[in-house]
Amino acid sequence: MANLQAQAGSGKVTRTDVARYAGVSTAVVSYVINGGPKPVATATAARVREAIKVLQYQPNATARALSLGSTRLLGMIVPDSTNPYFAELTDAIAQAAAARGYALLAANSRTDANTERQNTLNLVSRQVDAIILATVLSPSEVAAMPVQGIPRVLIDQSSAVHGIPTISTDFEQGAAMGVRHLIGHGHEDIGILVGKDIDPSRVDPRQNGWRKALREAGLPDGPAEFTEFTRQGGYEATLRLLELPKPPTAIFASSDLLAVGALRAIHEANMSVPGDIAVVSFDGTSESEFSWPQLTTVRQPINQIADAVLESALSSDEPDGEIQLFPTDLVIRRSCGC
Repeated sequence: MANLQAQAGSGKVTRTDVARYAGVSTAVVSYVINGGPKPVATATAARVREAIKVLQYQPNATARALSLGSTRLLGMIVPDSTNPYFAELTDAIAQAAAARGYALLAANSRTDANTERQNTLNLVSRQVDAIILATVLSPSEVAAMPVQGIPRVLIDQSSAVHGIPTISTDFEQGAAMGVRHLIGHGHEDIGILVGKDIDPSRVDPRQNGWRKALREAGLPDGPAEFTEFTRQGGYEATLRLLELPKPPTAIFASSDLLAVGALRAIHEANMSVPGDIAVVSFDGTSESEFSWPQLTTVRQPINQIADAVLESALSSDEPDGEIQLFPTDLVIRRSCGC
């Protein structure tokens, strides 16, 4: 017994050692660890757990996964893990996964198609139970990825991919709501900051929502600036708007990061927000709350999305490729003029 205790923490303790310490078979140890498939008497199970504690036994995760047919791991790939929205969404999904007994492996594609492909193959090689993906690939490229039957759920998308469920925000609805709020303040010249897409043929649904709200009000399209989804991108794009012969009186930024960059550009031009230019952003991250002035923002329902993603990823139903879009909320603060 002393010899077994001396092995504790050394990584050499085996299931056989636990069984010997507890005076049971290795099968009984397995039933206690895995919760079945056969019941174990309460007193016997207590002896096994005590042996595991004393010997500091660490079950082999790979072996356990093989026996259960599940790794209890989920994979997630986002285009920019430093973006507050993706950071907060990843955290929400990790918490939702943990509540269901799963761990989350997150990867950053850095908005690069080849990196995303490699990340996907790495997750497949780890035999994750599902992959949650904010992709930069085209629908046909996503569908063609060799994932060996591992379920996938798409996030942060505006259209469905055949056979892959999509859980996302209604970007067009949210953008239209934000622009309508600016129109309600009397603005008739509203510009937009839009993130560049790898595929130039795809139109960001937030741009569609911006245009829809303007058309409904009988207003012409304001100036649009396309840039990277970063603070620097928002800063540079806003400088270009301010250099126009007639700068817009309001800006709708399609992410909080773009809006933060816009605020800096406007302040450096010795202009005020919202006095000279009103700003409304999209995402609703903590970034919007701690900018100055605080940003009026269209908030994505992160926790609802996280729960829906987990339900879809772990569903035993055959994936139908349908898209589920969640509505947004408008969080009113100072940057719009309220």
